[in-house]
Amino acid sequence: MTFDPKTNRFPYPEETDKHYLEVHKNRGIVFDEHYPYVDQSKSFCFKQGFVRFILNILVFPLCRIRMGLKVVGKDNLKKYREVLKNGTVSVANHVHMWDYIAILSAIRPFRAHHLSWAPNVNGENGTLIRMVGGIPIPERSIAGTKAYIKAVRGLLDDGGWLHIYAEGSMWEYYAPIRPFKRGSAHFAVDCNKPIVPLGFSYREPGWFRKTVFHQIAKFTLTIGEPMYPDMSLPVKERETELTIRCHEAICRLCGIDPKQNLYPPLFSDSKRVDYYTTSYGIGYKGSH
Repeated sequence: MTFDPKTNRFPYPEETDKHYLEVHKNRGIVFDEHYPYVDQSKSFCFKQGFVRFILNILVFPLCRIRMGLKVVGKDNLKKYREVLKNGTVSVANHVHMWDYIAILSAIRPFRAHHLSWAPNVNGENGTLIRMVGGIPIPERSIAGTKAYIKAVRGLLDDGGWLHIYAEGSMWEYYAPIRPFKRGSAHFAVDCNKPIVPLGFSYREPGWFRKTVFHQIAKFTLTIGEPMYPDMSLPVKERETELTIRCHEAICRLCGIDPKQNLYPPLFSDSKRVDYYTTSYGIGYKGSH
């Protein structure tokens, strides 16, 4: 296994899919059947284009410096370019506030959308989340859920890239790979698209980063090869089998033997395993 920060700075919840950062604002947006989950209006695309310009010239370089980011396996994007440009799902462990920015930087020239927790899109950072491709997941609207699924299917059928955090939430600097929910495999199977596994692992920071920036670890993002649904299996078994393979692949990309990982591959009301401490910090301001 690679370097494990084993930090107790953050308040990892008991349930492995739960969030611990508070959202301090509710903008009152209703995610129903009328909401533009994949907004293709001219005004939105213009704003998004400007944000992408800022990302390329300023934010991506800052991200690499801030995270100490190293990208491995980018040649897989070139090798499978013809396949990926026809529509792709990607999955990664969610371990830093900037890890999606790191993914956007690493997969260029591909551009991604990502599924996002609805309160985040409705919160103080919601506009920025939308500008970098965030798609809110409706929580209380059946009609909204149908519209969101239709929009995601359309995105993939049109050759788009959809990123999903299958663990369900962000746990900063957490090394074990938490159990995966099946949403990523569902869309891959439903639209017959490959899944690209992406793994964030850690490197021990040097004296300067530890002392000046109080940095817990540096990050390595490893890009795996596309994985395809097993079309010989029934649909539900196909989703389950693909979810398990993706979980095992990301374990390996992070330097973890899947058999030695603390958690099983499939989420089932899974609980946190206290493998190094039972005491956790308070995280960012507003966290419990």
